[in-house]
Amino acid sequence: MPATTFAEPATFEVDSDHFSMSFEIMHIGYAPVIGMFRDVEGQFVYDDATGELESGTLVFESRSVFTNHKKRDEHLRGSDFLHSSKYPEITFNLTGFEATGEKTGKVTGDLTMLGQSNPVILDVTLNKSADYPIGHEDFTLGISAETTLRRSDWGMTYGLDPALVGDEVRLRFGFEANQKSGWF
Repeated sequence: MPATTFAEPATFEVDSDHFSMSFEIMHIGYAPVIGMFRDVEGQFVYDDATGELESGTLVFESRSVFTNHKKRDEHLRGSDFLHSSKYPEITFNLTGFEATGEKTGKVTGDLTMLGQSNPVILDVTLNKSADYPIGHEDFTLGISAETTLRRSDWGMTYGLDPALVGDEVRLRFGFEANQKSGWF
C-alpha cells in the first residue's frame, strides 16, 4: 500500500523585497494621484494542497507613504490624512477566505487605520506557487490582490467638501511570500 502524505498549513512570510502596494485617488477630478507604501511586513498561514488561507496580518508603516512629491507626502503623513505621528501603523488582519475559483478568492479582513477598524474585502489571485528558482529556493507564493475603499469610513475627510480629494481609494497589491522552514 503506498504511503499517504497529508499536506499541512504552513506559515508564509511576506518578502518585503518583492512587495508592491499602490493606491490611486482622484485629485480635483483631473487625474488620479498614484502612490505607495514602501515599508510593509506580514505573514499568513496557507495550505497549498487545499488552497485554504487560515490567518494573516499585513502591517504598513504609515510614514513610508510615497507619491513622488515631497510636499504632498509630508501632507499625507500629517493629521489631515494618515496622522503618522499618532498612528504609525496601518494593519490588515485576515478574518476569512472564500475560494471563487482554482486560484482566486475573496479575502475578508479588518483594516485598522487612524485608530478605527473596518471590514474590507480583497479580490485575490494566486499567481504561482513553487520552489523559488534562484537565491533562497524556498517554497514561494506569488499573489495579486485589489480592492476599493472609502477613506471617509476611517474618518479621513480632508478635501471631500469641496471635492478636492476623492473619497474612493483603489488599492492594488503584488507580492511574494516565502514558506518559513520551521527550523528556527
